[in-house]
Amino acid sequence: MLAYVVRRLLWAIPVLLGVLIAVFIGLHVVPGNVAQSIAGAHATPAQIKLLTHQLGLDKPLWVQFWAYFVQIVQGHFGTSLQYHNPVTEDIGQAFPITLQLTIAAFLIAGVVGVLAGVLAAAFRNTWIDSVIMVLVLVGISMPIFWTGVMLILALGVDIPMFPFSSVITAGTVLPHITGMPLVDALLSGNMAAAGDAFNHLVLPAITLATYPIAFITRMTRGAMIEVLSQDYLRTARAKGLRERAVVWKHALRNASLPIVTVLGVQVGALLSGAVLTETIFAIPGIGRLMIQAILFRDYPLVQGIVILAATVFVLVNLIVDLIYARLDPRIRYS
Repeated sequence: MLAYVVRRLLWAIPVLLGVLIAVFIGLHVVPGNVAQSIAGAHATPAQIKLLTHQLGLDKPLWVQFWAYFVQIVQGHFGTSLQYHNPVTEDIGQAFPITLQLTIAAFLIAGVVGVLAGVLAAAFRNTWIDSVIMVLVLVGISMPIFWTGVMLILALGVDIPMFPFSSVITAGTVLPHITGMPLVDALLSGNMAAAGDAFNHLVLPAITLATYPIAFITRMTRGAMIEVLSQDYLRTARAKGLRERAVVWKHALRNASLPIVTVLGVQVGALLSGAVLTETIFAIPGIGRLMIQAILFRDYPLVQGIVILAATVFVLVNLIVDLIYARLDPRIRYS
């Protein structure tokens, strides 16, 4: 298993290199002038030309890429053209906030989606199954931005139950431990701040989890229906085993492999959905930072965020493969 993990991590190097090359070329071939964005609308052509030279944007593309690649190998991802900070510093401040939102949405989607899928399969062709599948269709059809706006209007404005902006009330001081407001508040023992951070997290987490819940429910239902029709479960029922044990103990375990695959895939969907969610709820996370960097044509920051996202995908896929081996003893990696 250790050899397999090492081999997978080594294979991740060319994958990340390919992502880096694609993003670097894509950013540099799209129309626009980053020097113009930095210098402002009133800059003279001479000022723009001088700034272009200072940034090295007048050099051949392969020369620019090689210089950037050498920086990455040395552990330096460049300096943000917009904020004038090291890229790692800007990402380090924004990513924990996105991670907190993603974890909360993943937990909601995983628990609700699996439970709903199992119930729909266990009560197949009944009104319970019909209601769940209608809700699944609605969840898949609703865009994230529409869901977020509706939740803000319903539970933030009409019935002001939850705040709908930022991650914690302005002026709240927390020690920087993990960068995640809710976790930092809990670790520091500030229960009032923890409750405030939790309230701020509810609406964006539900918004982000809506589509994954629907997708996980549908896939779980399909996997469970297939397993519940197997002969060994009919034998278990014939021996007098309770239906609850048949469904939750035996069927769910044997249907877990495709469910784990779906859960792993949804991590990517959550990270991509965080872009819209953070914009709607004014959350200073990695998604909102990405939008600002793209609009400003901040090459180093965009490339750093994409490399981070690609790394997360690679690690999640590796974790899913390892969970496979844990759930199914027949699977062995060599």
